[in-house]
Amino acid sequence: MLHVSCYMLYGVMTKDQLVEAVANKCGCSKKQTEECLESVLDTITKNLQKGEKVVLTGFGAFVILHRKARAGVNPKTGAKIQIPAMKAPKFRAGKALKDAVR
Repeated sequence: MLHVSCYMLYGVMTKDQLVEAVANKCGCSKKQTEECLESVLDTITKNLQKGEKVVLTGFGAFVILHRKARAGVNPKTGAKIQIPAMKAPKFRAGKALKDAVR
């Protein structure tokens, strides 16, 4: 039990600790819980790849940001570089989640 709650001490919860905590709460095996978590993450990833927004009502939304090409500077050399346009995933917390952590 000590290693499950050690994330509270250090402020970080690993995937293994999340799987263990959910398995304990649901009464499922860790293997089943890990398979479910992998399935959820895979589904979110595939929908984001298609350009779709994934909304978990009350929790938040996973969205894709479209970043324009821009000029930048290499911090090591100071040389000017061109940063290409790209897509980036972003999570936007929902109201219930925001209220819960305040």
